[in-house]
Amino acid sequence: MKPNRYQDAGVSVERGDEFARSIATRASEAIGAIGGFAGGIELDPTRWKRPVLLSTTDGVGTKLLVAKEFGDYSGVGIDLVAMCVNDLAVCGAQPMAFLDYIACGRIDRGVLDRVIDGVVAGCEQAGCTLAGGETAEMPDLYAVDDIDLAGFAVGIVEADERLPRSDSICAGDLLVALASSGVHSNGLSLARKALDRDDPMRRRLLEPTRIYVRELIAAAPHIKAAAHITGGGPVSNVSRVLPADLKPVFSWEWKVPEVFDAIARGGSVAVGEMRAVFNMGIGVVMVIARDRLALLERAVSEPILVVGAVEPRDG
Repeated sequence: MKPNRYQDAGVSVERGDEFARSIATRASEAIGAIGGFAGGIELDPTRWKRPVLLSTTDGVGTKLLVAKEFGDYSGVGIDLVAMCVNDLAVCGAQPMAFLDYIACGRIDRGVLDRVIDGVVAGCEQAGCTLAGGETAEMPDLYAVDDIDLAGFAVGIVEADERLPRSDSICAGDLLVALASSGVHSNGLSLARKALDRDDPMRRRLLEPTRIYVRELIAAAPHIKAAAHITGGGPVSNVSRVLPADLKPVFSWEWKVPEVFDAIARGGSVAVGEMRAVFNMGIGVVMVIARDRLALLERAVSEPILVVGAVEPRDG
């Protein structure tokens, strides 16, 4: 009987090692010492008084099916980084390290190289290091052209600078926002169902998620809280950072990108459902005292949208 080999089961250690080596040789300051058993973060003890390390994990969901449909994986690596580092940044934390996990039926360098290009670009935007990762080739679990992604990030913040500062939030505070680039990485199951295959808006679903790290770190001294607007829409996500007796009230008067109109129209999706699923054109919402708005506008080098206010919760 012929001895079985790992390769006979559809797994190539050589392909995996070659891919890992290719990541380590990319010319980017965002790439750490890849290849060991663990990635490290060196902290300067003279810089921090009471440092808090925060961690987060996320994925890009069924946006990968849109990437597969168009054969375009150039943006999903950025999405993966964004979904993790934005969650750190709304807590006031500077992302320090990012790790990725790639699962697939077969290692396809044409696909995975594009994914990693995006991951590296995302780390560069976020100012963090790609400290390591894992690529798992599992032909018994995934089809040959299937891929799934997960990301993990670690950030750091001084204990007394951590957001949200919920005790300071009060009725009358403003809700201000930074614009999104589109649907980002949430609600794709509904969006794919709503938009016909031949609808030109369908490709707009691949617009990469914005990374807001630099803007949020600059904004942190001037705000009371921030929320990354992901699944659940603006109301649900902002409610997470408010005291229980307060609620966010949005004006809904800002200009909504046309991709959302196309989804609503194509899928006959009610306005309330759209607002409960998608970011509706705002990727981050910050809570700020009214008299601090001018300071925030000077600190953040892009337009700030006033989108609502904090009000008492009924009952």
